[in-house]
Amino acid sequence: MSIYIENETEYEVEFDYEELINKVINYSLDFIKCPYEVEINVVLTDNDGIWQVNKEFRDIDKPTDVLSFPMLEYECPGNFECIDEEDDSLFNPETGELLLGDIMISLDKVDEQAKEYGHSKIREMGFLVAHSMLHLFGFDHMEDDERAEMESLQKQIMDDLKIYR
Repeated sequence: MSIYIENETEYEVEFDYEELINKVINYSLDFIKCPYEVEINVVLTDNDGIWQVNKEFRDIDKPTDVLSFPMLEYECPGNFECIDEEDDSLFNPETGELLLGDIMISLDKVDEQAKEYGHSKIREMGFLVAHSMLHLFGFDHMEDDERAEMESLQKQIMDDLKIYR
């Protein structure tokens, strides 16, 4: 498995964010029963950096907390049975790993939302990674039933990892 983490900021993060990100990603993959070794890219940025990407890719002219860029389309969220193993574009040709997608997190938003919700920055970042992983697995929250399912899965992942509010 390859998890690439790039911090584009000069922020001094007061906890081991790489350990946290790896822990949440690895657990999420086990939780959803992903049968593949995967490649995931995580970029930590600030509000300006995520604002630019949000405007370019989503036509939303403001910063957000996390962006997810799934590389796969699922017939059913979290179901890897429909992955075409013959489709070379889905796998890294050098490693054979499934290209799951990219995650971008605003460290400004991690700080802001941790204060707003009254919990730790560790909890906020862990939650954003879990949320984004579910998007990389094809889950969404556009409809009420989708939102309820995604919230339930996020809560289960966070509770299983003992990362509480």
